Amino acid sequence: MKKINSLFLAILLSGSFFLYSCENNNQEGETEEVSEMEAESTERVSPLRTAQGTVAGTEIKVQYGAPSVKDRVIWGDIAPYNEVWRTGANEATNVEFADDVMVEGKALAAGRYSLFTIPKESGPWTVIFNSDWDLEHGHYQYKEENDVLRVDVNPVKDQEHQEQLAISVEEPGIVIRWEKLKLPIEIK
Repeated sequence: MKKINSLFLAILLSGSFFLYSCENNNQEGETEEVSEMEAESTERVSPLRTAQGTVAGTEIKVQYGAPSVKDRVIWGDIAPYNEVWRTGANEATNVEFADDVMVEGKALAAGRYSLFTIPKESGPWTVIFNSDWDLEHGHYQYKEENDVLRVDVNPVKDQEHQEQLAISVEEPGIVIRWEKLKLPIEIK
């Protein structure tokens, strides 16, 4: 019985020491405040990013997981041709429009949507706005019947290499850059 009590006490003390050392690993007087999103983002291989801005008088916000190229073949492999791609990593990329907009000349009501694309080896890509925006596993939960809008957008080959996927809110609307490709989605 004495051995069990000693063992229990040793485990308890070592656990307490571990917790104490983890909580006190910064300099005295310093406090570390990390938002939940930042903490989660630093642990991810593909960090969570947010882009926002105003285009054509409308506030637009985009949230996405940003994978890196890492010497991989992106188009046709990581993002397969002729298949729905979540346009990012991890959960579905989502876009929020403060006002009604025109996307590539087609009407889209104000609101929040998931953003998917169908990459093509040549010709225009299909860009999809889907009403089910809170998808934890991206395209694995995608349902075509929830599509609100589909438009065709011409990708542009770029000379500059973009290592990490970047989505920005800038003229002409939402611009997706990754590897040596740019996909400018017109918003008015």
